Amino acid sequence: MKIVTAHTMQELDRRAINEYGIPGRDLMEQAGQGCAEHILAAYGTRRSKRVVILAGKGNNGGDGYVIARCLLEKEWQVLVIVLADRDSIHGDAETNLVRLPEEIVSFCPGDGELTEKHADDIQQADVLVDALLGTGLRSDLTGVYLEAVELINTAPGKVVAVDIPTGIHGTTGRILGKTVHANMTVTFGIAKLGHVLYPAAEHVGRLVIVDIGIPPQLMQEAVGYDFLNEKLMAPLVKRRDRQAHKGTYGHCLIIAGSTGKTGAAALAANSAVRTGSGLVTLAVPESLNQILEVKTTEAMTLPLPDAGSGHLTTHAIALLEKYLPGKNALAIGPGIDRRPAGVTVVQNLVENIALPMVIDADGLNALAEDTTVLHRRRSQNIVLTPHPGEMSRLLGSSIPDVAAIRISVAQEFARTFGVYVVLKGARTIIAAPNGMAAINGSGNPGMASGGMGDVLTGIIVSLLGQGYSTWNACRLGVFIHGLAGDLVAMEQGEIGMTATDLMARIPLALNRLLNLPANYHQPA
Repeated sequence: MKIVTAHTMQELDRRAINEYGIPGRDLMEQAGQGCAEHILAAYGTRRSKRVVILAGKGNNGGDGYVIARCLLEKEWQVLVIVLADRDSIHGDAETNLVRLPEEIVSFCPGDGELTEKHADDIQQADVLVDALLGTGLRSDLTGVYLEAVELINTAPGKVVAVDIPTGIHGTTGRILGKTVHANMTVTFGIAKLGHVLYPAAEHVGRLVIVDIGIPPQLMQEAVGYDFLNEKLMAPLVKRRDRQAHKGTYGHCLIIAGSTGKTGAAALAANSAVRTGSGLVTLAVPESLNQILEVKTTEAMTLPLPDAGSGHLTTHAIALLEKYLPGKNALAIGPGIDRRPAGVTVVQNLVENIALPMVIDADGLNALAEDTTVLHRRRSQNIVLTPHPGEMSRLLGSSIPDVAAIRISVAQEFARTFGVYVVLKGARTIIAAPNGMAAINGSGNPGMASGGMGDVLTGIIVSLLGQGYSTWNACRLGVFIHGLAGDLVAMEQGEIGMTATDLMARIPLALNRLLNLPANYHQPA
């Protein structure tokens, strides 16, 4: 599914009107009718339902007036509360306002207050339609709009948002003071970033997309982002050759672990095995090798010089260089710690090894000490998998600064250094050096526990080793990771989910995608 910014959608509307000659009133009619149809389908089980439509003075309000007319025709009891002066409504919105019976429309000026009767009507409605502001909002709600949102959220009726719930920034997903909590949001043409990014995504409810007649060519030309779901990801999963052997599916080398962090190494290696690697070798400090031999039954181990400390030394570099020929992909970082020798090992490998590479955890912290090494690297396919804290260290900025503009932060870093960035979190962002970006749609809060990032590292390096392109390995890896977490949540709930639980479901997630029916309809 494609996702666009609010500005991009506004530009599509403008081009449809100006370049293709489609009247704005026709787009508004399609939007309002489509929204009314979904309201009737979801909540129209009997006639004479009471609906209150709260409308603003702009085109979002105009959509609301069309909805009111459509529901009147279906014999619903309709009240429209307009939060604007009558004289401030113009254009297509006014065209649809005048088609409504005057007795069902009540005006409340934007600088006024809702009356007690308005509050009672809102409380008694079976359905409330939020057609107040749409995607144009840029500042925190105040005055009568804030009052209306608070009344909507305390009312017992079902809430339908037109285009986007009032109070959500359409591009960043920020909450502008307060927002409507919708049961269903009906948007038009293409979904917007504000529908899928957190914290806004929690308030959208069921998202429905209505075709309002924007020409397909314009829709295809729109620059947007992939929103990763099962239907989009299923075709990427490669079927197994009946004559395959373990050499067919790649040999991954994972450099990980230190004293107290053997779990990170084991999770990464075992996850690569679960993702389908033909061979996996785990390179660990030699004094920890015996522990990892027990923790990784299917993966091989490679003891690295550690001077008995359980931490990498620079002597590991020479041994690794001898061992790397014949490997298909490399991962480095889970649990290696931040000691100077480990930093040197990471930076040396990044600069001198040409294999596709995943760098995570303390590998990222090593890069943060000198990001210029990325400009000197030999590999053209490096994947960085930071969480916001690691991303802030790479950039030398604050975590709130990263969180506020996650997509653009990931895109800019990927372009600047020619790497792929997987910026982890709710709705993980994947960014490529050429500017492409994707937003992950799988996963749940149960995955907020230790070791989940190590599992992701193992999944992505395995896919790289199996010959997936870097872009597909990142997108598919992130989606499989979240889908496996969703499978755990369905079986046992979110609370208490462990990385080991998730790892065990990786094959189930892959096979779910592999066997997805061709006519599968992705739930909203």
